[in-house]
Amino acid sequence: MIQELSADRVYRECPPQNLELSTSEEAAALETIIGQDRAVRALRFGLGIQNKGFNIYVAGMPGTGKTTAVKQFLEEVARSKPVPSDWCYVFGFDNSERPNAIELPPGAAIEFKADMEKLILDVTQDIRLAFESDEYLRQQEEIIKTFEKRKKEIFESLNQQAAQFGFILQATPMGLLTVPLYKGQPISEQEFLALNPTEKEEISKKQEAMQTVLEASIRQGKSQDSKARQSLQELDEHVVKFAISPSIQELHDKYINLQEVVQLLEQVRQDIIDNRLRFKEEPGEQARASSPIQEPREFLLKRYQVNVLVDNTKLTGAPVVLETNPTYSNLCGRVEQEARFGTLSTDFTLIRKGCLHQANGGYLVLPVIDLLRNPLAWDTLKRALENQEIAIEEAGEKLGFAITRTLRPEPIPLDVKVILIGPPDIYQLLLLADEKFTELFKVKADFDIQVEWNDASLKDYAAFVRKVCSSENLRHLDQSGLSRLIEYGARLAGHQQKLSTRFGELADVIREASYYAAGQNQPYVSNQQIFQAIEAHEDRSNLLQNRIQELIEQGVIKILVTGDQIGQVNGLSVFEQGNLLFGQPNRITASVALGKEGVIDIEREARLGGPVHAKGVMILSGYLSQMFAQEYPFSLSARLVFEQNYSGVEGDSASSTELYALLSALSDLPVKQGIAVTGSINQKGEVQAIGGVNEKIEGFFTICQSRGLSGDQGVMIPAGNVENLMLKEAVVQALRDGKFHIWPVESIDQGIEFLTGVPAGQQDMNGAFDQGSVFDRVEKRLHDYAERLAHYPSQESKKPV
Repeated sequence: MIQELSADRVYRECPPQNLELSTSEEAAALETIIGQDRAVRALRFGLGIQNKGFNIYVAGMPGTGKTTAVKQFLEEVARSKPVPSDWCYVFGFDNSERPNAIELPPGAAIEFKADMEKLILDVTQDIRLAFESDEYLRQQEEIIKTFEKRKKEIFESLNQQAAQFGFILQATPMGLLTVPLYKGQPISEQEFLALNPTEKEEISKKQEAMQTVLEASIRQGKSQDSKARQSLQELDEHVVKFAISPSIQELHDKYINLQEVVQLLEQVRQDIIDNRLRFKEEPGEQARASSPIQEPREFLLKRYQVNVLVDNTKLTGAPVVLETNPTYSNLCGRVEQEARFGTLSTDFTLIRKGCLHQANGGYLVLPVIDLLRNPLAWDTLKRALENQEIAIEEAGEKLGFAITRTLRPEPIPLDVKVILIGPPDIYQLLLLADEKFTELFKVKADFDIQVEWNDASLKDYAAFVRKVCSSENLRHLDQSGLSRLIEYGARLAGHQQKLSTRFGELADVIREASYYAAGQNQPYVSNQQIFQAIEAHEDRSNLLQNRIQELIEQGVIKILVTGDQIGQVNGLSVFEQGNLLFGQPNRITASVALGKEGVIDIEREARLGGPVHAKGVMILSGYLSQMFAQEYPFSLSARLVFEQNYSGVEGDSASSTELYALLSALSDLPVKQGIAVTGSINQKGEVQAIGGVNEKIEGFFTICQSRGLSGDQGVMIPAGNVENLMLKEAVVQALRDGKFHIWPVESIDQGIEFLTGVPAGQQDMNGAFDQGSVFDRVEKRLHDYAERLAHYPSQESKKPV
């Protein structure tokens, strides 16, 4: 006999007095991740081991608070770790397209940047003052006078030699010309032509000799000009060296232990000397240089700046970075561009960091689904972890597109623990699809969706409530509120011995209940506000459920909750709409006839049934064959269908219901319509546990309640689901009042006997079932089908052709 469940068996209460505190304010501080001991052990191992590839994948269902819990756990671990180095980029003096990366002690990058800015201001001013000093002007004038005197002496010597040859020198726009003298006077071209040939030849010879002397003198003059310029350049170089040495030497001494900084300072020193003429300019003045097109001096000064990429001044331990939008650029950084002279250009000061730079030396938390959705992001992360360096590259270049010339910053060494957070199925997908995944993420931390209901978990729940209320300035929960929230946690877990770890949903209930308590001027949140929040959440989401119930009440969707019917049983289904689950009854019918087709699933034939549902139908076919086809062929043509279903059927939880409908149709015995059925079966006829049992019971209860509870209605569930029951208060009260019932069953024998009121039947030693039992009637029906089918072909052959 089936034993009906009492009201105490369908809901586990949490007595408020068992909590040992009056409000959540008295709870202890939350110090660990609730109920995730296995995951915490995995996290500690993954964070502790420093070998390459021991990054972590945190797997768990959405809403379990994985991200928040992991981030808080990492922050606790990171406090005891050393602060990592700062990083900055500087101009690449060896290759302007490849900026150099410099590592600095924590907090030193900002100071170094300020020191370099001050250095440029100081040397700019010092150089200008040096070039404006009287001493510099005096030395410059002396050099100029010295070489002008030498040029004058060369010119005077040239004049003397010209006079000796009988010529004078005449300056023209084309240069110096030698004009011959005749009888002490310059002669014109006409006069020269009028001379006799001997005189002409003599003057021409002297002119050729004079031209040689003139060219030699001109070369001497140009040589003096070149020496003058060189002397002036040497003077400028000496002045600049003298002007900038004190400031650069001061920084040199300050950063003497940082070889890269010392090398940079020497490069800056030499570059300033090489561009010394640019420092003579007033701000905005056009550069005096040989090139007609030259960038303004402010762009020249930019190369001496420091681009601080990572500044860890404010850190007290290792960094913990949660990147919620892991795009390619947000991971490895980017090189920005700006408009200059009508075109887009860039320089090392426009290099921007990514989360890998920010988390370098610490921990980086990434949502794996968002990471996989962003093009190039997953491959970029793998390459960075494999090469242990962060390389900033153009995304178009990685895709093979033609791009404009840009920078290729020097890669930065990478030392980071990456923690991916995502569902378990993505973990399995990556294992199968990416061979590098197991090499780079060797640690898996599984987050469970439920914990045991015990004293420790109750204290953890109270600590969680305290943390949420305190951190968000909400009203705390009193004893009754805590008790109701714990019971709701068991409801979410779907088990009387478990509590849910879907802390996102629990926190939303606390927030909404606090809102109601504030509106009612209540100092604390009680069970009434918790109940109100839960009901309000369902009310905002159950429009579809209400519409289906209306159609059932109006008779559009035909569901009987009283009377008896042959071959018709009320099954129970669960619908999912967003984050709301609700149950509804379905009329399942079976028709039987003579034939060889066996059991036909109309849902599958119409392509509305899923593979799991098809499997359930095949199992019940196996059960029928085993029970009733041992002595004669299984001769049956039966059809099963979910009436008025147009959206598809999946799952095997209705397989026992379908079997009851078949047995009813074959035995010609009516089934009680006030009893709804759920449960899957195996080929041995055992009823197996299913999911969504609470929602299924409540869905049928709502329909019965709307039509009036007769006292004979209820739900037959698998015995294995009894501990999953956490029913709503209205159902529990109806059970107390005897207006609604829940019966657990373990086998098809028990179920069909209870539904029909006729014994299922036991087999004797000869294999015969009890006379008049359900199985006896079924066997006789199938035996009759087999005999008639065996004679049917011979009858067919007698028909005329």
